[in-house]
Amino acid sequence: MIATAIRQVFRSESGAEARERLKEVTERLREPAPKVCQLLEGAEDELLCFYAFPREHWPKLRSTNPLERVNKEIGRRSDVVGIFPNDEFLIRLAGMLLLEQNDEWLVQRRYVSEHSMRLILSEPVQVEPSRETEKEVIELIAA
Repeated sequence: MIATAIRQVFRSESGAEARERLKEVTERLREPAPKVCQLLEGAEDELLCFYAFPREHWPKLRSTNPLERVNKEIGRRSDVVGIFPNDEFLIRLAGMLLLEQNDEWLVQRRYVSEHSMRLILSEPVQVEPSRETEKEVIELIAA
C-alpha cells in the first residue's frame, strides 16, 4: 500500500503535480504510517529535485539503481575475501572497485546520452537546497 502510494508521486508529469501528490499521499498515510509521513515530508525537496532537470533525465535521476549495483558488487567481492585483517584492506578493496567502476563508466557506458546532456547545458537549471540541508552540510564539513 505504501509503496504504491509513493510510486504515484514519481509518476507525475511535473514538479508541481508531484508536490500535490506527495501531500495527498502523506495525508492518506498519516494515521497508518506516521513515521513514513514524517520522513517523506522531511525529504520532500531531495525527493523531487530531479523535476528541475529536463524530462529525458527523470528516469535516470530518480533511480538509485547504479548506486545499488555498485554496493552489491562491493558486497559480493568482500564476501569472497571473507575476513579482512583491518579496515584499511576493506577500504582498499572498495576503493579499487570504485575506481574500476569509474573507468568503466568513462570508457564504455553513458548513463545519460550526449543529446540529453546538451539540454542541461542549454537550459539553466536551478536546484536550491533547503536551509535544513545546508545546515547539515555545514555541520558535516565542520566535524
